[in-house]
Formats: sequence, C-alpha cells, structure tokens
Amino acid sequence: MKLWQKEGVVTDDQIERFTVGRDREMDLYLAPFDVLGNIAHATMLQQIGLLNGQELLLLKAQLLAIYGEIEAGEFEIEEGVEDVHSQVELLLTRQLGDIGKKIHAGRSRNDQVLVDMKLFTRNRLWAVTEATRRVFDQLVARSEMHKADLLPGYTHLQIAMPSSFGLWFGAYAEGLADDMLTLQTAYRFANRNPLGSGAGYGSSFPLNRTLTTELLGFEGMHVNVVYAQMSRGKTEQIALNALASVAATLSRMAMDICLYNSQNFGFLTLPDALTTGSSIMPHKKNPDVAELLRAKTNRLKALPMEVTLVMSNLPSGYHRDMQLLKEVLMPAFDELLDCLNITAFMLENLEVKPNLLDSERYDLLFSVERVNELVLQGVPFREAYQAVGKEIAEHTYTAPRQLNHTHEGSIGNLMNDRIVQHMDEAMAGFGNDRVTEALNSLLSPMTGEEESV
Repeated sequence: MKLWQKEGVVTDDQIERFTVGRDREMDLYLAPFDVLGNIAHATMLQQIGLLNGQELLLLKAQLLAIYGEIEAGEFEIEEGVEDVHSQVELLLTRQLGDIGKKIHAGRSRNDQVLVDMKLFTRNRLWAVTEATRRVFDQLVARSEMHKADLLPGYTHLQIAMPSSFGLWFGAYAEGLADDMLTLQTAYRFANRNPLGSGAGYGSSFPLNRTLTTELLGFEGMHVNVVYAQMSRGKTEQIALNALASVAATLSRMAMDICLYNSQNFGFLTLPDALTTGSSIMPHKKNPDVAELLRAKTNRLKALPMEVTLVMSNLPSGYHRDMQLLKEVLMPAFDELLDCLNITAFMLENLEVKPNLLDSERYDLLFSVERVNELVLQGVPFREAYQAVGKEIAEHTYTAPRQLNHTHEGSIGNLMNDRIVQHMDEAMAGFGNDRVTEALNSLLSPMTGEEESV
C-alpha cells in the first residue's frame, strides 16, 4: 500500500501514471538523503519517548544497511512502489515488522520530501561550489602565466584599448568569485530544517526540531511550520538562480573562446583534441566544445523562470504542482557540473598566441595612450583628444606601444591575490565543515551506551 492509501481504495492506473509521472526516476536522487532524514527523525522519536533504545538501534542499523546499498548502486524503487519514501519504509518493515512502521510517527510525506530536497540541494550546491573553485583556480593560474601577453580590447566589437590575457582570464575568475556569493546564498537557504512541520501545521507530539536540526547539520530551521512548507519552490528557485549565475559566466567565456579561436581573430588556439572537423571542408577545426558549452549554459539560465511559472499564483500550503520542480532542479546540477568539468579541461589545454599587438592592424588600440602622453606633457585632455583625432585623420599618428598601467586591477597590476581573497571569504561563509562533521556522526553505528540512553 502507498503511504496515503486507505484500505479497499484502488487508484485507477491512468490516474496513477499521470500523478506519479517521473517521480520514481527523480526520487533516486533523493535516496541517500531520505535515509539521513529517517535516521535523524528516528533518533528524535527515541529522545521524546516514541521509540525505545532497542527499537532505535534496530532502525538505525537497518537504515545504515540501506544507505550502504545506495552507495553501492544497488538500491532501486520497486515496481508498484510510489516513491523513495515508500521504498525505504517498505524495506524497514520487511526487516523489522511493526518497528519499521513506527518511523512515520510525527511526520508527513510533505516534510519528508522537504527535508530530502533540502539535503539534496545543499549537497549538490557544494559539489558545484567545489567544481567552480577548480575552474577559478585554473583561471587565476593562467592569468598570472599570461599577464605579459597583450590582447586587443573591444567595445561594440571594434578595437578599443590594449588588454591582456592576464586581464581576460582574471576577469572570469573574479566573475566566478562573485557567482560564489550567489551559491553561498542558495546553500544557506537550503541549509534550513523543515522537518517537524508535518503537512504544514505541525504535530501534537512534542517533537524536538532543534535536535533534528543539529543532527542533520543544518544552520538553523524554518521556524514557522506553515512557512517551512512555503519554502518548497523558493528553495529550488534560489538554487537555480545561483546555477544560472555560474552558467552565465561560463556562457560568456565560451562565446569569447569561439570568437578568439576563429581565423579572423586568431587570439588563441584549441588543440586538435578539443575540436571537430567538417564532412566537406578538410581545413575545418570547429570549436564544438565551446559552442555546446555556450548552448548548455544558456539553457540553464532559463530554468529559474520554469520554477516561477510552476509556482505562480499558488496559495500557501502544499500543492501537487510542486512535484514537477524535481524534474527542473535535479538534472540541472548534473548539467552544470558537466559544463564546469569540460570548462576546466578546455582551460587546461587552450593555447594563447603571444605578440598579438605587434601587428600594425592594432595601432589604433594605442590612441588613448597617445592622448595620455600629451596630457602628461601639460596639454588639457580635451585638446589632446582633438589633436590625436587629427593625427589619425591625417595619417601622422604613431602608436606609442610602451604601456605603463599601474593602478589596481589594470594590465600591470592584476591584483589576483585580492580576487583569491574574495573567493576564499565567499567559500568560508558556507559552513560546510560543520555539515560534514554532523553527517559523519549521524552515519556512525550506535554504541551500546547510546542504546541505553
């Protein structure tokens, strides 16, 4: 029977197919987190007297066995079982009989789903954070490596002023450091405990929500039980906004790589292993990796709007509409992690072309340097601007290629150490060490001393 099914009541097969949808598939993502939530809830039930020490010992031992099956890739949701929560409870009941049935006391499937989603989202956001940091570190390293390699700077796709590969790599590094703040916000919102809110209206049992908050490593709880349920949808949207922020940075970099790799720009080269050919033109080396990265990350940017549309005009309380949010959120993490990994591979292998600005085609990049040269001689800026414009028009202009950019964040003073500090401070705000410590403790087998408490 389903967790909600009444004796003698049978659901039509067509209704079941439509309402369950892809939930069983999506719930496989939640399996380890459902076990964690069950262990914390059972521990709390024993603490308030709804389970005794022996019952908790048996439940935790069986839940740890299920967790081991999940980690080994052996867990599945059986045919006819509605969701992961039903499957875990079914396995407990098969092994422990009535003790397995006791674990649902003081809980609704609503807050069970919520805590699973919070734990899943928190976990995957940290995985994205670590992958983002790896790309960031590569960008900083390449920025330092190529700080002396000049690059044309563009506005309106017209050559503008001298830039450098040090600036270009460093710009995307700082972009990811800012994106880390959005990931931290999403992580901290996911790091709030909804367990104990039941169906959104609490319980008459004296539940200890502070205890489950501590056991699961949450930073705090969603205090109001109605609002705990209202965090469904909001959690997903905040998380997807953070993923979209990272995706936007990667998308823009992918577009730059596509441009800079083309013959008309020719600023960098993708090695043969990172390109594909043409079925008709033997000379082609296409940047398909960068193009697909651009498309995949652009698609990720649309996902927060999907959540917005699903949640539009919903009143407070739970609604089945929210089930569809799993299909939006869960694959998005896999997609972005794949994009981050391929970005790291691409950054490791792309080759920068030196001495680009030696070509006379880039003479006009140095026009502002010529203006500043006159200003330093005492000519007012507006007069210097007009004078250089006249030199260009009369073909008497000579490009002053000696650069002296010393201010913070410029070609000659990248200040990448400040950008790294910004990233370090953002990552320190997650508090993931405390989460890891709490979950390691939760997954430890019980001792005889704990059983007797």
